[in-house]
Amino acid sequence: MAPGNQTELYLSEQVVVLFTCALSFLGSSLIILTHIIWSDLRTTPRRLLVFLSVTDWLSAVSYAFGVWSVFRTDSPECIAQGALSTFANTSSFFWTVSIAVYLYVFIVRSSQRVADSLVLFFHLFSWGIPLIITVTAVCLNKIGYDASEVSVGWCWVRIHAPDRVLWMLLTGKIWEFLAYLTLPVLYILIKRHIHKAHAALSEYRPILANRPPSQSFSSMADVKLTLIPIIFIILRIWSTVRFILLLADSPVRQNPVLVTLHGIGNTSQGAANCVMFVLFTQPIRSRLCTALCCCCAKCREEAPRSDGAPQRNQKRRDSSTQREEEEENGSRAQAVR
Repeated sequence: MAPGNQTELYLSEQVVVLFTCALSFLGSSLIILTHIIWSDLRTTPRRLLVFLSVTDWLSAVSYAFGVWSVFRTDSPECIAQGALSTFANTSSFFWTVSIAVYLYVFIVRSSQRVADSLVLFFHLFSWGIPLIITVTAVCLNKIGYDASEVSVGWCWVRIHAPDRVLWMLLTGKIWEFLAYLTLPVLYILIKRHIHKAHAALSEYRPILANRPPSQSFSSMADVKLTLIPIIFIILRIWSTVRFILLLADSPVRQNPVLVTLHGIGNTSQGAANCVMFVLFTQPIRSRLCTALCCCCAKCREEAPRSDGAPQRNQKRRDSSTQREEEEENGSRAQAVR
């Protein structure tokens, strides 16, 4: 790859990526807020999801700042943005895999105690390893302007670093490849276990005309288990394709469509998680709808009150004016008498 190359970033690409950053920011914020507001929903898997949402929130903010700024040099702002996005992006990979490992141990191994005991190690690995990698990369002057060769306006590994490929692997790509391999395997094992359990229970369950409500919930969970690795791969594959094209020194990596898909994929994880774990989760969706309905009802109730207040004030003013006129007329009558 020639270090002097640079991928041109068009305004339309900036607008699209900034829009997806905003969606991920809102989606991650909604996941965090629902966890804070409703304490009865604070299960361990959802706590892990909140930690993942924190990393997605940081990624959305850092990516948006980078796309908005479109850095051209290794400025301090570029290095700071690149360091934050590197840490958040790498940590997001670890938390995504951690959630899959937790569900595997909890469901397949049927051991909640062992699964809960892993949470501490998840924190150590998911925060510690990305932090060590990022601090090392910054100290060795590896983070900086990358000419959008494997990014979309934001800063990452310096394009002029002689060992840039090694640091691209360490600061993201190797963990991305491992996630590609780990997530499908874990979720396939989880789905197989659930299907076997349902088949075993069906032998002792009487045949009913109508499906019980619990079965619809389990089918929705089954859909989620299928979508989680698929959505992750669909969102991240464009970044991987551009990285491979970079290694091959192919000019196709600068194709505007590929660059746009890369920008959308890297910045949409928070929005995708919000859709799956908030909008597609019936208890949370019901509570959100109830909260929105209550807010709308209060607004409708306050509107007539605010409209009726001037009328009441006007009536009060009219009655007071009438009393004053009567008193004035009475005083005049007494004066005439």
